[in-house]
Amino acid sequence: MKAIYAGSFDPISNGHLDIIKRAAKLYDELHIVVSNNILKKYTFTVEERIDMLRLATVGIKNVIITAYDGLVVNYAKENKIRILIRGMRNYSDYENEFNLYQYNKDLAPEIETLIMMPSTKNLFISSSAIKELVTFNCDISKYIPKIVNDIVVNKIKKGH
Repeated sequence: MKAIYAGSFDPISNGHLDIIKRAAKLYDELHIVVSNNILKKYTFTVEERIDMLRLATVGIKNVIITAYDGLVVNYAKENKIRILIRGMRNYSDYENEFNLYQYNKDLAPEIETLIMMPSTKNLFISSSAIKELVTFNCDISKYIPKIVNDIVVNKIKKGH
């Protein structure tokens, strides 16, 4: 069985990686889809985000990393995937995830959305907070995969 875990991954965090590792154990094939939200301004290019994901998931054999500009449910239909994995950290995520679920279910009733909670140590991690911490010269090494730490710090400090 196949599943999708989509997000902007700008940059990948330990919270993302936690969900990727756990979801990869549940499915034969996990598609990690780098999506572009037209309402967001990104620090990293799609190619940089894919490269960071590849580095961070090097030991996970059943992941497929790709980018997709359309709706994730359309990617799911095109690839015959019936499960969307979503991460939810807190109550503010709940409202967005609930609304997204409703749209996805309306557009593709055959596709199910499964919510995964992050491990306790990753509950508060967000990509935007990571970028802010770097801006103020804070150590982010415990919030992101170590293999991408220098990439993230160097890009943000250069002012993207």
